[in-house]
Formats: sequence, structure tokens, C-alpha cells
Amino acid sequence: MLRISNHYISRTKVLLICTEVFVLMVVFYLGASLRLFGQIESSSLFFSALFPVAGTFTFVMILSMAAMGMYQLDFRPDIKGTLYRLMPSMILGFGIMTLIFYVLPDLYSGRGILGFAMLLVLLGILLTRAAFLKWSSLGILESQAIVLGIGTRAKEFIDQAKNAPRHGGFRIIGFVPLPDEELHVPSSAVLPKESLMSLVNRYGAGEIIIAIQERRGGGFPIQDLLECKLNGVKVTDSAAFFERERGHIRVNSLYPSWLVFGGGFDQTILRSSIKRVFDLAASGVLLAVTFPVMLVTALCILFEDGAPFFYRQERVGKGGKTFMVLKFRSMRHDAEKCGTPRWAETDDPRTTFVGRIIRKLRIDELPQIFNVLNGEMSFVGPRPERPYFVSQLCAEVPYYNVRHSIKPGITGWAQVRYGYGASLEDAIEKLQYDLYYVKNHSLFLDVIILIDTVEVVVLGKGGR
Repeated sequence: MLRISNHYISRTKVLLICTEVFVLMVVFYLGASLRLFGQIESSSLFFSALFPVAGTFTFVMILSMAAMGMYQLDFRPDIKGTLYRLMPSMILGFGIMTLIFYVLPDLYSGRGILGFAMLLVLLGILLTRAAFLKWSSLGILESQAIVLGIGTRAKEFIDQAKNAPRHGGFRIIGFVPLPDEELHVPSSAVLPKESLMSLVNRYGAGEIIIAIQERRGGGFPIQDLLECKLNGVKVTDSAAFFERERGHIRVNSLYPSWLVFGGGFDQTILRSSIKRVFDLAASGVLLAVTFPVMLVTALCILFEDGAPFFYRQERVGKGGKTFMVLKFRSMRHDAEKCGTPRWAETDDPRTTFVGRIIRKLRIDELPQIFNVLNGEMSFVGPRPERPYFVSQLCAEVPYYNVRHSIKPGITGWAQVRYGYGASLEDAIEKLQYDLYYVKNHSLFLDVIILIDTVEVVVLGKGGR
């Protein structure tokens, strides 16, 4: 894993992006050569003249593929999965390039060249993904890891390995038992009783992951771990492992000292100032782009169910302070006539026809732009919850209040990685992603979340 601005990106993903940047540059020049066949007098002038357009085309296509989730951890690398994301990526990329041609006519190279390039993109990316999948399945970039422990915490690594993508970047060699520890992993995965250093040398491991709850007493092999550390073997806590590999912080692996003495949780004035400038810029652009959509939505709500088309609801913000969030009304007037707040359900019968559409496309969240401009929310951050649910969750879920150390957001890491939450179990899962964001938030991560949000909106992921 590579760490960029506190955010972890797999080496496999970086290599894939670099490879496809090269492929996209090549296919654009090849498309231009086919379109202008017989008209090219000087190859050097041809390549230099088209370089700005080729670079713009490559950047737009990488951005479009990223927006459609083609670089996410849960992306299916088979042909069907690739086509499912690549086709809308090409449509989005073609639309953006057409807009650029009108706004910046100096970059205009002709629709014929763009058309040829798009056809070659389909072939080039499919071949690249097929070759990359074959190559990555060999495990060349995989990290070999040994897990110290065989208990309930170690069992999580079995589940992690099952859910990890085929190009996940790590492989668990086996588990090392400790005295008096109950077995919760397959006995076939337990390694023989030897020193950790000898196991590392035998299996070629580059990392040891500590997955035990109790680390005091004579059973914890501190000297063995120190020997491994001094010989260049990485020693990683289970919480840090899940943070790095899955982009979330496991609540059941946390202890207060890890939060206190660990890195991250940047709340400096500089970071806050940068985030505020980003919020104002992003909100202004989004408001200008979506204002027609908001106007049509308001009219549709009025025609179907009458006034009001806005809905104000109390939510918990930074520091536990409450504020009134603004949304388009998607439910009937009597949605909570019993007086008790309820989680939203799948195909919730309380929603109106227009409400179901705008919730699926996340249009109902757009008025929160005004909450961002007022400074009550941020553009990216944990989603704000209602006080009724917050009081319940704080009592039942450890560290839940940590998410209130920063402003809530319109979109967030939990929204693009997990989806909609409507139960205590969902709240715990989403909290793990929120903790990752609170610990590692940066401008770089905010931009990644905004790019991933495009896929959530376009493909309707997680809407209820």
C-alpha cells in the first residue's frame, strides 16, 4: 500500500492507473492516425501538436472511469463488470470532451478523431484489464503476512480474505497460536510452533499482524516481534491493518491508547481553512450546475403532494450541537404521525412517487448546499444523524461521538463505500468508515470521495 495524504492506495491500483494512462495516450494517437491517414506530413509535428489534446483526453477518461468505480476495491474485474462500468465511462468522457471543445476551441481536434479514439478505448481498456487480471492473479505484488493469534479477532482475517478482491494485494500465510487461546480459525491454517523469525524465513513473509486482545503477561512474544522488526519485517496492529487494506477502522479492534497516540485526526487551523475554502468552491459550483434540477424537483413535489417542497429536520453537527438540515421533502406529510422517529426502509411506503425518484438519485440532498454555505455542514464528512438516534447509538456503539469532532457532510466516505444505513448494525459499519475519514481526512481524500459520489448518483447505489 502507498500512503498519499494519509490515505492508503494499493500498489496494484497505482500500477493499473499508470498502465491505462499509457494505453489511453496510445489509442488517442492511433485514432488520430487512422482518421488522418495519408494527410500527415511530419510525424514530429503531428505528435507535438496533438499532445495537449491527447493529455486532456487521457485525464478526462481516467477521471470518468474513476467516477464509475473502475478503480474501487469492490470492482469486479471480469469482462461483464468491466463493460458495465466502461460504457457509461465512455459516454461521460465523450460528453466532457465535447464540452471542452466548445469552451476551449484551441483543443478542438475534430469529432472524427474523438470517435476513432473512443472505439479504440473500448478495445484497449478491455485488453488491458484482461491482461492485468491474468498478471495480478499470479500474486506478484501480493504481500505475504502471518497473523499472530487464533482467536475471534484472528477469525476476522478469514472473513477479510474471502471478501477481498482477487487483486487485493495481500495474502494470509497462516496463524500463529498463543498459549491458552481458544481456536476460532481452521486448524489447517495454524502454523507449526516455531519462533516467529523462523516462520518468516520459511514462508517468505514480509509482515506480522497482531490479532490478540490481551498483550500483557508472559504469553505475548515481545522479544520475537522485536527480532522480526529489527530484521526488516513489518509488525502491524490489526486495527492499522484494516485501516490500510479496507479503508475503515474496526470498532472491535480499537482501544483508547491507539486513538490517543496514533497518527491522524488533523484538526489544525490550516486544515480547517483549506476545507472551508473547498466547501465554498464546491458548493458554489454544484449550486450553479444543479439549480435547474432543484427548480424542476420543487415543482414536481408541489404538483404531487402540495407545499412545502422543503423539509427541515433537526440533526447533530460538530461538537454535538444541533442544527436544522434542509432537504427536499420525499415523504408524505404524516410520515411520522406516531411521533417516534423511524429508520428509513427499503421501498419505504411513506415516500411519495417523486420522493422515491429523488432519493434514489440523491437529489433530495441538494438543498443541503445552503447548510454548507451557512457553515453548519461541510461538503464532505460523516452524514448527520437525528438526535433521537444519536443518543441511542452513543449508548450502544463505542466511539460513536468521535464522528462529531468534525462537521457533517453532504457526502462522505461511508456513503461511497457502504451505502445507506437503516439499523444499528448498519450504523456500526458506517461508523467504521466515518472513523477512517475523521482520522485521515484531507483535501486529497475529499476529491476522491467527490469522484466516487458520481458513481453513487449515476448508478443509484444505496438510495432508499
